[in-house]
Order: sequence, then structure tokens, then C-alpha cells
Amino acid sequence: MLTQSSRRRQLSRRLTAVLGASAVLATAACTGGSDSSGGSSSDGGTGASDATIALSIQAQPASLDPSLLQEGQQGYIWGSIFDTLLYLDNDGQVQPNAAESWEYSEDLKTLTLTLREGMTFTTGDPVTAEAARATLERTRTTAGPLQSRLESVTSVEAPDDRTVVIGLDAPDAGLLIALATGAGVIGDPATFDAPETALDPVGSGAYELDDAATSVGSTYVLKRRDDYWNVDAYPFETVTVRVIADATAQFNALLGGQLDAGRINPDQEQQASGAGFTVSDLIPTASATLLLLDRDGAIVPAMADVRVRQAINLALDREGFSTALLQGNAQPTEQFFSPQGPAYVEDLAGTYDFDPDRARDLMAEAGYADGFSMTLPSTVFSTTFEPTVTQALGDIGIDVTWEPQPPQSNLASIQSGKYPAAFWFEGLDPAPRQVQGHYTTDATINPFHTDFSEIEGLLADAASTTDEDQQRDAYQQIGTIAVEEALDAPIAYVGTRWATADGVEYLQNGANVFSTIRAFGVSS
Repeated sequence: MLTQSSRRRQLSRRLTAVLGASAVLATAACTGGSDSSGGSSSDGGTGASDATIALSIQAQPASLDPSLLQEGQQGYIWGSIFDTLLYLDNDGQVQPNAAESWEYSEDLKTLTLTLREGMTFTTGDPVTAEAARATLERTRTTAGPLQSRLESVTSVEAPDDRTVVIGLDAPDAGLLIALATGAGVIGDPATFDAPETALDPVGSGAYELDDAATSVGSTYVLKRRDDYWNVDAYPFETVTVRVIADATAQFNALLGGQLDAGRINPDQEQQASGAGFTVSDLIPTASATLLLLDRDGAIVPAMADVRVRQAINLALDREGFSTALLQGNAQPTEQFFSPQGPAYVEDLAGTYDFDPDRARDLMAEAGYADGFSMTLPSTVFSTTFEPTVTQALGDIGIDVTWEPQPPQSNLASIQSGKYPAAFWFEGLDPAPRQVQGHYTTDATINPFHTDFSEIEGLLADAASTTDEDQQRDAYQQIGTIAVEEALDAPIAYVGTRWATADGVEYLQNGANVFSTIRAFGVSS
């Protein structure tokens, strides 16, 4: 028989595994920008030094082939090896990088980028517009994690050595973000077909793999290139990335001095601080959400009624969920978008404060006073939280049955169209990418192909301007629709706390959730 303390330990282990898995999953257009060649103190640019840093990831890169990169923690490795055309600073703003400037045509269907001079691959060969063109073309035509990021691209041309021209079938609000992340890397075309590219690629980034010190699948050692064009933005001479799958083992490696930076749980904060580590504030990086997928009522007719979806939102005790189940590693929310992003609307906070009585009234108004039943997928993400969700929905008359899913089918179960709702953890992507992934007719997580024409119109409005205020207005209208129409039932922002050793500083504030070495600086 389990004691109360053993139950708490079991819950803690399951929660640690879930939050670790969600971290693995985790993720503004303009016509130019200031040159960032010197770096900045707010973005890791504390000047080149002989400092070193060691950190860990939970899974080795599936591939380092530039067309097959996976975003998430693996970005600490490939983001150091490859340059991207643009980059996201720690405030989430798109900045120049390998492309020193960019300009849209008047109809926003042609993007022209100008590469900076003097860049070289680790082989010493020059980085040319043709290399960038060939990489983009290969990524957009190769089935893989990045292909969808460039689905609006119809052509890529290199009219001269420093100019890349990208043609689009329609304005794309997410394109600059794509070019600042995985889809925007530049590889060496001469090495694309080489067998070693998947393990040891040729890039033009600030670092190259130290083959002698690297053990593929276990430890990746990156040595800084002193001839790199923006070397001052990378203060660490050596970056060591260790693959440690278990979160407890990661924490022990941190305390043991094998790591200089690591994510920690709230219950580890005191021990980390006592050991001399600096612990960051909670930084929202992911969301815990009850996805309401069957908004047209295809398999559960009740879900088509906005009052039922609103009732589900009102039935969830977000404060209790965050403090008890997420152990203070979260903050309650009913919004799906990052609190640091343009779609977040401060005035919507509290729209669905816990009110089961009001929820039952809405169920009755919708004609479901006697409730209804629905079956949801039971995944690695939901298991810990299923009893609480079952009780909350049961209290307003919704009988929930959980159907077990194999681990490899977590996302596939959500996309299958078999389930009206699903509990899910997801990284906080930039607003355009999050809208494209959930609230368009053919979105990855819209298995019933709900018509989101109003939202798609607003997304097009955001894509059709370079005015940041107009973009923000469009995204906030989308955010308002998502909340008022109860398109989903967000529960909490799940956060990350970083513990860093003396000499290392964590710089991100949650506006940019992509994994990059530029999230760290050297502290005095």
C-alpha cells in the first residue's frame, strides 16, 4: 500500500518526466534592422573570452543535416554550428545575422536578403548567396521537421554572390521567424550528400565540432572559431553539451560540477542556491492545455456549442492545478499565447476564473443539464493529470474515459480525428507560428478542419503589413477570439528555472524560447 509520502514521490517523478518531455517539444516582421555584428550585453554579447560552459540535453540530435534539423534542445548544438540568415534576440525580435539586411516588396510576396561580406565555412570556402539558396531549396523540398516552415515559398534565387531573393505565394507572417531558426540555416552544398553530414556537418557558425573530444550520442564539444565574423557575441571558447536523459541525473551532474547551467524544478531551488548556483525567476516556456479539438461537434455534438466549451473552461481550477499538480512550476492562464508575445491580452486574464456553478448553468442553457460522455487519449503528457481533469469535468456532468496510447503515438492520437479533446503540453512558439499550427483550416493540430476563416483573415492582415502596431492588433484580436469562443481550455504556463554556476548568466526572459547558446553570457 502506498504511503502519502511515496505517492508524493511518485507524482514528483511522473511530473518531472512530463515537464522534461514538454521541454524537448519546446517553441515580428520588419523591413530591416540595426547591425548586430558586435553583439550586445542583453543577448550574450559580452565579448569573446576564454570562458567555457557545459550544459545538457535530454536526447541526442536525430540528425545534423541542415534539412532535417529538429528545433528544441538540439538547437544548442546545430545553432552553434550553423549560421542562420536572421536570428531572434532574447527579446524575441528578429535581427540581422548572416543576412545583414532584408527588404520586402510592396505586396510582401518577395523578400530580398543581402548577405554580409567575409563569411566562411569551416573549410575556409566563402559563404555565398548560392549556398543559402541551395540550402533553402533543399529544406523546402525535403520531407522533414522544417519543410512546413517554408510552405509559402515558391522560389529561391541568387542573382549574385550576396543576394538571395525568396518568392512567396502569399505574405507569410512566420517567414522571418523561420529564417531566424532551423529553416534559415546555411549549409555547404558541396557536403549535402556526404555520409558524415548527419553527424559532423560543415557550417559557417561560430563553432565547429571538436571531433577528438566529441562522442556522438553522449557528449558534443564545440570549439569557437576565432575568425568568425561575430565572435564577440559568443563569449564561450568551448561549449560542451552532454546528453543526459534523466532529469534527476541532470540535476546531480549540475551539483557535481559537470554542468555549468541546467533547468531545475522548484523543489530543487533551495539545494541549488545553497550549492552556490544562481537561480533565475520562473520563465514561461510551455503551456498545459486541454485542447478542445471537436469544435464542430463531429463526434461529440455538444462540443460545437460555445457555451459547453466555456463551461469546460470554468470547471478547471487553474490556481489549484498550478500549485498542487504542477508544484508551483507554473502560472495560471486561460490564454494560449505567450505572455511575452503580441497576441497576449492582459484584459482577458480572469475570463474563466474557477466557477463550477456557472459552468453547470451554461451546460443547462446549452441543453446538456444531464451532461454527456467523451473519450480522450491517455498519453505520457496526460497521465499525471487525468484524475483531476476527470473530476473537474465530472462535476459539471461530463463523463470522461481515457484511452491509453503508445508513447510513439502521442501526437498522432491528437491528429487522428478520433478524440474530441486532449490534454497536451506544448512549447510557446511565436504568435504567427502558433496560429498557423492550431487555428487555420489545415493546421497541424486541427484534426477536424474547423473553419477558422475569421482568424485566417486576421493572420493575413498581420502578414500583409510590416507595421508592428498593426500586427499586434491583429494578433490580439486572434487571442481575444480564442478566449471568448473557448477554442481551447488553456490551464497554465509551465515555466523553467535555470541554475547557473559562477561566471555564467542566463539572459532570456521568455520572449524567445528557442534553445541557443546566445541565451547565456559571462557574468562578472
